[in-house]
Amino acid sequence: MRRFVLLSASAFALAAPAVAPTLAETAPESAAEAAQSGINILFEEYDVARLELSPTSKAYRGIRDEDYGKWDEVSDAADEREHRLLQDNAAKMRASYDLGGLSEQDALSYRLFELTAERSASLYPFRKNGFLFDHRRGAHTSIPAFLINIHRISTTEDVDAYISRIEGIGPQLDALIAESRERASAGVMPPDWVYPYVISDLEALIAAGDDNAVLQDFNQKLSPFIPDLPEGSQAEASMAIAMMDMAREAWNTSALPAYERLLAEMKRQQAIAPTDDGIWRLQNGDEYYAALLKSYTTTDLTAEEIHNIGLGEVERIHGEMRAIMTKVGFKGSLQDFFEFTRTDDRFFYETREDYLRDAQAKLDAMEVKLPDYFGRLPKAKMIIKPVEAFREKSAGKAFYQSPAPDGSRPGTYYVNLYNLRDMSKNELEALAYHEGFPGHHLQRALQTELGDLPPFRRFGGWTAYTEGWGLYTEELGKDMGFYEDPHSDFGRLGMELWRACRLVVDTGIHSKKWSREEAIAYLSESTPNPQGDVVKAIERYITTPGQATAYMIGKLKIMELREKARTELGDKFDIRGFHDTVLVSGPVPLSILEENVDGWIASTKGV
Repeated sequence: MRRFVLLSASAFALAAPAVAPTLAETAPESAAEAAQSGINILFEEYDVARLELSPTSKAYRGIRDEDYGKWDEVSDAADEREHRLLQDNAAKMRASYDLGGLSEQDALSYRLFELTAERSASLYPFRKNGFLFDHRRGAHTSIPAFLINIHRISTTEDVDAYISRIEGIGPQLDALIAESRERASAGVMPPDWVYPYVISDLEALIAAGDDNAVLQDFNQKLSPFIPDLPEGSQAEASMAIAMMDMAREAWNTSALPAYERLLAEMKRQQAIAPTDDGIWRLQNGDEYYAALLKSYTTTDLTAEEIHNIGLGEVERIHGEMRAIMTKVGFKGSLQDFFEFTRTDDRFFYETREDYLRDAQAKLDAMEVKLPDYFGRLPKAKMIIKPVEAFREKSAGKAFYQSPAPDGSRPGTYYVNLYNLRDMSKNELEALAYHEGFPGHHLQRALQTELGDLPPFRRFGGWTAYTEGWGLYTEELGKDMGFYEDPHSDFGRLGMELWRACRLVVDTGIHSKKWSREEAIAYLSESTPNPQGDVVKAIERYITTPGQATAYMIGKLKIMELREKARTELGDKFDIRGFHDTVLVSGPVPLSILEENVDGWIASTKGV
């Protein structure tokens, strides 16, 4: 592996600290104090051991050490090591500690760690059922995204590590190609319509040549650190050119041939891919889907129960939408109003800049009002960033990336502006609140900053809690006085309707054997979203079974608990206290969330 520091560190002086702090150095004092309890030592040691298995997880945490130039190992042995690490530590915890003898916070950590191990164990038998490459996920896009968004360059060691990662793309992709081929031989492949997306992304990346997104990123990160030179001096510039040449060589000799091999494998699989869409077609598919639903929703709800909850919520939200139709004086059916809002030019932006400007303005206004509704707020900043060109065609409409715990990377709200006709003005507010304030950024940044909690709680998650919170905050925005335009409030309802319909179509596809076309037809008829939005959503639910059900199930529980607290506490109810109770423990299963709120109600009553 090339080590540029041996060439001349002084000749290419880069800004910023030479080496990032270690995990121990970045741990807040409160975490050190908590670690004095034996069980927290166990959790800390587990976290360190788990990070040693995942160089990319270290990078997400902001840790730059000897593994900074590596990728995670792809193998059955690596999967088994990670599985055994969690299960062995859970067994050690149970053998070493009596739940009844722990402090309240340590007891909660004990229960959450045990539940984490149980959830992992329930899914482990199905670990070969996942699709390694599809239109939304896979190393073909996640590798460039990681290098662009996570790998920082501020030292010569970081430059070396970046090039090492480019060199490592070949072996990484080859291991994944082999695993994908093995799964395909067992019938574990996405439906046939997925492959043109993946093939298109691969062909575009390959066709870009030396102008591909990875090399562009490397050159851009390198350029700011080339100092101004006296006229005639070329030492630093020559070294920079040499580094760029080495990155290009690594791409062309390792990464590019592997991407070409992946393209060939995807074309091979496309010819034999199944036409059925749901995972019921996989071996033990029904059991797999039941395990996914339990994991994502943290409940014992069956697919049939979730389906029926969705139908009921769709009917409720349609009623609220009709009230807005009356308010704005629209004449016609609800479906007519859907067509009006999805096609009329007044509801769409002409430029990306206009969308980003208005989204930022909504978030700025929301941030001012947060102290009235939250006692604790995060320190980490947040930025809005368009989804990068290399993945915007297939990426979702919006998503969030947590900040680095060392403060080196802000929280990022990614918005997909590939097709502005898929990004209605009516939904802008609710989408910004969900991904930014008071949604994902507030919750996940605050979670990262809970230094008195063990790392598995600061950096882990439960989808029903996290996405339930995001959906809850869309409606909270209305309680806070936003959505002054009725059409924007209609957009909020449209996004809530979207999540209700997810309960119907996800279970329809994976339990009731609906086809892609049947699910698209249901979503088109039931929602105001444009066709492109509908198709992209259904294609997401097909390749990520169960995940989409967590949003509405989580939101309904949070709303239920808030109304329970408001009813029982009456004049003593404090919305700031309620929100802090939900947030300060970090993500938890919905049953434990209910216990936490019940405890706060009893404490507030003085019971």
